[in-house]
Amino acid sequence: MNTTRVSKFLAEMIGTMVLVLMGCGSVVIAGSDGTTGVGMLGISFAFGLSVVAMAYAIGHISGCHINPAISLGMVVAGRMKLTEALYYIVAQVIGAIIGAGLLCLIASGKEGYDVAVTGLGQNGYGQLSPQHYSMQAGLLSEVVFTFIFLLVIFGSTSTKNIHGGFAGLSIGLSLVLIHISGIPITGVSVNPARSIGPAVLVGGQALSQLWLFILAPLVGALLAAAVWRYFLEGD
Repeated sequence: MNTTRVSKFLAEMIGTMVLVLMGCGSVVIAGSDGTTGVGMLGISFAFGLSVVAMAYAIGHISGCHINPAISLGMVVAGRMKLTEALYYIVAQVIGAIIGAGLLCLIASGKEGYDVAVTGLGQNGYGQLSPQHYSMQAGLLSEVVFTFIFLLVIFGSTSTKNIHGGFAGLSIGLSLVLIHISGIPITGVSVNPARSIGPAVLVGGQALSQLWLFILAPLVGALLAAAVWRYFLEGD
Protein backbone atom coordinates (compact mmCIF):
# COMPACT_ATOMS: atom_id res chain seq x y z
CA MET A 1 0.00 0.00 0.00
CA ASN A 2 1.33 3.42 -0.98
CA THR A 3 1.21 6.01 1.76
CA THR A 4 0.39 9.61 0.92
CA ARG A 5 2.15 12.73 2.14
CA VAL A 6 -0.93 13.56 4.22
CA SER A 7 -0.92 10.16 5.96
CA LYS A 8 2.78 10.52 6.77
CA PHE A 9 2.18 14.03 8.11
CA LEU A 10 -0.66 12.84 10.34
CA ALA A 11 1.33 9.82 11.51
CA GLU A 12 4.29 11.97 12.55
CA MET A 13 2.01 14.50 14.23
CA ILE A 14 0.09 11.87 16.20
CA GLY A 15 3.24 9.95 17.11
CA THR A 16 4.99 13.03 18.47
CA MET A 17 1.85 14.05 20.33
CA VAL A 18 1.79 10.65 22.06
CA LEU A 19 5.49 10.87 22.94
CA VAL A 20 5.06 14.26 24.62
CA LEU A 21 1.75 13.43 26.28
CA MET A 22 2.93 10.13 27.73
CA GLY A 23 6.59 10.93 28.31
CA CYS A 24 6.19 14.39 29.78
CA GLY A 25 2.93 13.22 31.37
CA SER A 26 4.87 10.69 33.40
CA VAL A 27 6.86 13.61 34.82
CA VAL A 28 3.91 15.90 35.55
CA ILE A 29 1.22 13.41 36.53
CA ALA A 30 3.00 10.30 37.78
CA GLY A 31 6.19 12.09 38.79
CA SER A 32 8.34 11.19 41.73
CA ASP A 33 6.39 12.78 44.58
CA GLY A 34 4.56 10.77 47.15
CA THR A 35 4.08 7.04 47.46
CA THR A 36 2.54 6.63 44.00
CA GLY A 37 5.34 8.31 42.04
CA VAL A 38 7.02 6.26 39.33
CA GLY A 39 10.41 7.90 39.89
CA MET A 40 13.21 8.45 37.41
CA LEU A 41 13.18 4.86 36.18
CA GLY A 42 9.45 4.98 35.50
CA ILE A 43 9.81 8.24 33.57
CA SER A 44 12.62 6.71 31.53
CA PHE A 45 10.43 3.77 30.55
CA ALA A 46 7.49 6.06 29.76
CA PHE A 47 9.52 7.82 27.07
CA GLY A 48 11.01 4.59 25.73
CA LEU A 49 7.72 2.70 25.68
CA SER A 50 6.05 5.61 23.90
CA VAL A 51 8.56 5.17 21.09
CA VAL A 52 8.08 1.39 21.03
CA ALA A 53 4.29 1.75 20.86
CA MET A 54 4.39 4.34 18.10
CA ALA A 55 7.04 2.43 16.14
CA TYR A 56 4.62 -0.46 15.72
CA ALA A 57 1.60 1.81 15.28
CA ILE A 58 2.89 4.19 12.60
CA GLY A 59 6.29 2.82 11.60
CA HIS A 60 4.88 1.29 8.41
CA ILE A 61 3.37 4.65 7.45
CA SER A 62 6.08 7.24 8.12
CA GLY A 63 8.97 5.32 9.65
CA CYS A 64 8.04 6.80 13.04
CA HIS A 65 10.69 9.48 13.29
CA ILE A 66 8.68 11.67 15.71
CA ASN A 67 11.89 13.65 16.17
CA PRO A 68 13.38 16.39 13.94
CA ALA A 69 16.89 15.18 14.77
CA ILE A 70 16.07 11.78 13.28
CA SER A 71 14.54 13.28 10.14
CA LEU A 72 17.56 15.52 9.60
CA GLY A 73 19.89 12.62 10.29
CA MET A 74 18.11 10.54 7.66
CA VAL A 75 18.76 13.28 5.11
CA VAL A 76 22.50 13.33 5.83
CA ALA A 77 22.61 9.53 5.84
CA GLY A 78 21.10 9.54 2.35
CA ARG A 79 17.87 7.84 3.37
CA MET A 80 15.50 10.78 2.93
CA LYS A 81 15.03 13.87 0.80
CA LEU A 82 15.28 17.25 2.49
CA THR A 83 11.87 18.38 1.24
CA GLU A 84 10.23 15.33 2.84
CA ALA A 85 12.16 15.85 6.08
CA LEU A 86 10.95 19.44 6.33
CA TYR A 87 7.27 18.56 6.36
CA TYR A 88 8.02 15.73 8.78
CA ILE A 89 9.57 18.32 11.10
CA VAL A 90 6.57 20.64 10.80
CA ALA A 91 4.26 17.74 11.70
CA GLN A 92 6.44 16.77 14.66
CA VAL A 93 6.51 20.28 16.13
CA ILE A 94 2.74 20.65 15.75
CA GLY A 95 2.21 17.24 17.37
CA ALA A 96 4.49 18.15 20.27
CA ILE A 97 2.59 21.37 20.95
CA ILE A 98 -0.72 19.51 20.81
CA GLY A 99 0.62 16.87 23.21
CA ALA A 100 1.85 19.54 25.63
CA GLY A 101 -1.50 21.33 25.38
CA LEU A 102 -3.43 18.16 26.18
CA LEU A 103 -1.13 17.46 29.11
CA CYS A 104 -1.66 20.98 30.42
CA LEU A 105 -5.44 20.59 30.20
CA ILE A 106 -5.36 17.25 32.03
CA ALA A 107 -2.91 18.42 34.72
CA SER A 108 -5.02 21.53 35.31
CA GLY A 109 -7.76 19.23 36.56
CA LYS A 110 -5.81 18.81 39.80
CA GLU A 111 -6.34 21.51 42.38
CA GLY A 112 -3.26 23.63 42.92
CA TYR A 113 -1.61 22.83 39.60
CA ASP A 114 0.15 25.85 38.08
CA VAL A 115 1.89 25.41 34.73
CA ALA A 116 4.33 28.22 35.60
CA VAL A 117 5.36 26.41 38.81
CA THR A 118 4.99 22.69 38.11
CA GLY A 119 5.73 22.97 34.41
CA LEU A 120 5.15 20.39 31.68
CA GLY A 121 8.28 18.28 31.91
CA GLN A 122 10.32 20.87 30.00
CA ASN A 123 14.08 20.56 29.63
CA GLY A 124 16.58 22.90 31.25
CA TYR A 125 20.12 23.57 32.38
CA GLY A 126 21.59 25.54 35.28
CA GLN A 127 18.83 26.34 37.76
CA LEU A 128 16.30 24.55 35.53
CA SER A 129 18.36 21.36 35.46
CA PRO A 130 16.91 18.64 37.74
CA GLN A 131 20.25 18.49 39.56
CA HIS A 132 21.57 21.93 38.50
CA TYR A 133 24.06 20.82 35.86
CA SER A 134 25.74 23.59 33.89
CA MET A 135 24.95 24.71 30.36
CA GLN A 136 28.19 23.13 29.14
CA ALA A 137 27.29 19.78 30.71
CA GLY A 138 23.80 19.97 29.24
CA LEU A 139 25.09 20.82 25.78
CA LEU A 140 27.66 18.02 25.76
CA SER A 141 25.26 15.41 27.12
CA GLU A 142 22.57 16.25 24.57
CA VAL A 143 25.01 16.04 21.66
CA VAL A 144 26.52 12.75 22.85
CA PHE A 145 23.22 11.11 23.82
CA THR A 146 21.63 12.07 20.49
CA PHE A 147 24.69 10.72 18.69
CA ILE A 148 24.28 7.38 20.46
CA PHE A 149 20.52 7.34 19.87
CA LEU A 150 20.91 7.95 16.13
CA LEU A 151 23.56 5.23 15.79
CA VAL A 152 21.11 2.76 17.30
CA ILE A 153 18.42 3.92 14.89
CA PHE A 154 20.67 3.66 11.82
CA GLY A 155 21.86 0.22 12.84
CA SER A 156 18.44 -1.10 13.80
CA THR A 157 16.83 0.06 10.54
CA SER A 158 19.70 -0.92 8.24
CA THR A 159 18.83 -3.29 5.41
CA LYS A 160 21.88 -5.29 6.48
CA ASN A 161 20.40 -5.94 9.92
CA ILE A 162 18.81 -9.40 9.97
CA HIS A 163 16.92 -8.48 13.17
CA GLY A 164 15.15 -5.49 11.61
CA GLY A 165 11.76 -6.62 12.90
CA PHE A 166 12.88 -5.70 16.41
CA ALA A 167 13.95 -2.17 15.45
CA GLY A 168 11.15 -0.52 17.42
CA LEU A 169 12.11 -2.40 20.56
CA SER A 170 15.84 -1.68 20.33
CA ILE A 171 15.24 2.01 19.60
CA GLY A 172 12.76 2.38 22.45
CA LEU A 173 15.02 0.63 24.94
CA SER A 174 17.98 2.77 23.91
CA LEU A 175 15.87 5.83 24.73
CA VAL A 176 15.16 4.32 28.16
CA LEU A 177 18.90 3.88 28.70
CA ILE A 178 19.61 7.47 27.67
CA HIS A 179 16.95 8.80 30.05
CA ILE A 180 18.29 6.80 32.99
CA SER A 181 21.65 8.53 32.60
CA GLY A 182 20.46 11.88 31.35
CA ILE A 183 17.40 12.89 33.36
CA PRO A 184 19.44 14.43 36.21
CA ILE A 185 21.35 16.61 33.72
CA THR A 186 18.67 18.20 31.52
CA GLY A 187 15.59 16.03 31.85
CA VAL A 188 16.73 14.62 28.46
CA SER A 189 15.65 15.98 25.14
CA VAL A 190 17.55 14.34 22.22
CA ASN A 191 14.48 15.59 20.34
CA PRO A 192 13.86 19.27 19.50
CA ALA A 193 10.10 18.76 19.09
CA ARG A 194 9.80 17.14 22.52
CA SER A 195 11.46 20.25 23.98
CA ILE A 196 9.57 22.80 21.89
CA GLY A 197 6.08 21.60 22.88
CA PRO A 198 6.36 22.07 26.66
CA ALA A 199 8.59 25.18 26.43
CA VAL A 200 6.10 27.04 24.22
CA LEU A 201 3.34 26.59 26.80
CA VAL A 202 5.48 27.14 29.91
CA GLY A 203 7.31 30.16 28.50
CA GLY A 204 9.76 32.21 30.58
CA GLN A 205 13.15 30.62 31.21
CA ALA A 206 12.10 27.35 29.61
CA LEU A 207 11.63 29.21 26.34
CA SER A 208 14.87 31.18 26.73
CA GLN A 209 16.84 27.93 27.16
CA LEU A 210 15.13 26.17 24.27
CA TRP A 211 17.96 26.98 21.84
CA LEU A 212 20.21 24.36 23.46
CA PHE A 213 17.62 21.61 23.05
CA ILE A 214 17.20 22.45 19.39
CA LEU A 215 20.87 22.91 18.54
CA ALA A 216 22.48 20.06 20.49
CA PRO A 217 20.26 17.20 19.22
CA LEU A 218 20.64 18.41 15.63
CA VAL A 219 24.43 18.51 15.99
CA GLY A 220 24.45 15.03 17.52
CA ALA A 221 22.25 13.73 14.71
CA LEU A 222 24.45 15.24 11.99
CA LEU A 223 27.58 13.73 13.55
CA ALA A 224 25.96 10.30 13.87
CA ALA A 225 24.68 10.37 10.29
CA ALA A 226 28.09 11.33 8.92
CA VAL A 227 29.90 8.67 10.96
CA TRP A 228 27.37 6.02 9.99
CA ARG A 229 27.30 6.86 6.29
CA TYR A 230 30.99 7.39 5.65
CA PHE A 231 32.74 5.22 8.23
CA LEU A 232 30.53 2.47 9.63
CA GLU A 233 28.23 1.30 6.86
CA GLY A 234 29.85 3.04 3.91
CA ASP A 235 31.96 1.06 1.45
